[in-house]
Amino acid sequence: MTINKSIVYYGLVVWGALCMQSHAVEQPNIVVIVADDLGYGDIGCYGSETIKTPHIDALAANGLRFTDFHSNGAVCSPTRASLMTGRYPHRTGVTSVITAHKHRHAGLALEETTIAEVVKSAGYRTALFGKWHLGYQPKYNPVHQGFDEYIGFVAGNVDFHAHLDQVGEEDWWKQDQLCPEEGYTTDLITKHGIEFIERNQNQPFLLFLTHEAPHYPYQGRNDPVQYVPGKGLVGSPKGTPETYKEMIEVMDDDIGRIVQTLEDCGLSEKTLIFFCSDNGPAGLGSAGGLRGKKSHVWEGGHRVPGIAYWPGTIEAGRISDEIVMGADLFPTIADLANAPLPEGVTRDGVNLLPHITEGTSLESRPMFWANWRGMAVRQGRYKLVTKPKRFEDPELYDLESDPAEKLNIASEHPEKVEELLKQLKSWHYEVTDGVKKIL
Repeated sequence: MTINKSIVYYGLVVWGALCMQSHAVEQPNIVVIVADDLGYGDIGCYGSETIKTPHIDALAANGLRFTDFHSNGAVCSPTRASLMTGRYPHRTGVTSVITAHKHRHAGLALEETTIAEVVKSAGYRTALFGKWHLGYQPKYNPVHQGFDEYIGFVAGNVDFHAHLDQVGEEDWWKQDQLCPEEGYTTDLITKHGIEFIERNQNQPFLLFLTHEAPHYPYQGRNDPVQYVPGKGLVGSPKGTPETYKEMIEVMDDDIGRIVQTLEDCGLSEKTLIFFCSDNGPAGLGSAGGLRGKKSHVWEGGHRVPGIAYWPGTIEAGRISDEIVMGADLFPTIADLANAPLPEGVTRDGVNLLPHITEGTSLESRPMFWANWRGMAVRQGRYKLVTKPKRFEDPELYDLESDPAEKLNIASEHPEKVEELLKQLKSWHYEVTDGVKKIL
């Protein structure tokens, strides 16, 4: 069935306007900052002793740090589909990486409702600067998915200076048009974020800053272009720990500039900042002692930093051990914006706002991950991991006593294996039933 989005969103606009009139509380601004391939152990407040991240650490020290925050995918595109829709990526058909090599035709279905579309109904100005990775064709551009403004790249990664994708195509866009711009990717994303905040300080806004750092090619501010004709981006195997460290520290400096801009505009206490990573680390990153890295369904592939910062609303220095996921940001942001959620659409995320602002406990719920490497389900302290598709060779881990997933206790708890395996199969068949994969 084809959804007439103009009719749906006219209704949402009218309802949103009524909601705005009935709420005396001013709508807060929302800034979501997403790092790319940043591991659980890659920043100071999560245990790094070598990479200095004073600005991100300050967000945690003066806000709320999650110890058990998870991306909904272990690679880029699925996670971003969940952030945009509040749904498991499998419901959207975005189950793997939308690559520059093979998937230039594919993208997040326009029938999906994004969080940007939802908050626009409540009067928010919306922007995304940085990585999109949910479709190469102009029809899939963020400006056709609810964002008023977009500048950045649509591929999984680009040369940080030349802005060429993995196959050598120009990939720097303003709205849905190619528009080359000189500069280091991290700094450009920050520049446009600052300008957006300054232009929109007198109205509520939703701003996504989706960084490329520290994804390869591993390049610092003064490093040369690493795209080689016929070979593509050559930075992946040639990076050094020093360059990786610099990339994260530059991003941290730029996050500090965003926070300072909010302070200068008098918006600090009117703005929620949420910082996270899209998945676990690649080769040079640290999973902080967790098993696995990017693309794995073990903890190292999807347990990532997650920080909420809102001066005057979130108590400084709080630490949350609740199990949460990226899809939770959708209903949380909608609640903040006093924006109604579309009806008739399955949402997998839960509203974190009472927990973030008041410390309310969350109800226990299962969480799921699945890709070509494996499948997993988490319920409370227990996590079951299997091979993909056929649910073979189940492994069971007690994450309270064994967060590194070193000890498989499946043989000791056959009843728990059976229980979680049943949940995993039920979820898998539900989220894939009738869903057209786009890749």
